[in-house]
Amino acid sequence: MRNAQLRVIHAHEAGFPAFYRVIWNAHVAEWSDLSAQDRAYCMDAVVVVERVLRECLQPQKINLASLGNMVAHLHWHVIARFDWDSHFPAPVWAQSRADAQESQNNVRLQALEQQLPALHDRLRQALQAAGF
Repeated sequence: MRNAQLRVIHAHEAGFPAFYRVIWNAHVAEWSDLSAQDRAYCMDAVVVVERVLRECLQPQKINLASLGNMVAHLHWHVIARFDWDSHFPAPVWAQSRADAQESQNNVRLQALEQQLPALHDRLRQALQAAGF
């Protein structure tokens, strides 16, 4: 999904199939570079993505992050987290934890990946309904 102000992309991060980014189109490095109106608009999009992930996937937690250390361009990470994922409860950028249930986690991961087409459709509908 893309409009004049922002875009929402599915970030293909290995082991984290429900990982999205809300990216501000204009090049700004920091949240404080945006006007109050633009900050509200961007955060409203983040909230829509979060709600759809919660409704469709029922994760244990949604992680939100705005880092941009590698590329100084304003974006939000919106990540559905599950107690069975390879890093839980640590951040997705931490080293993965050793887990004796790796094969069970792979089955869960594959099941989640199969839900992505329907999730993408629902996310597109929700963003459009919210005016994005």
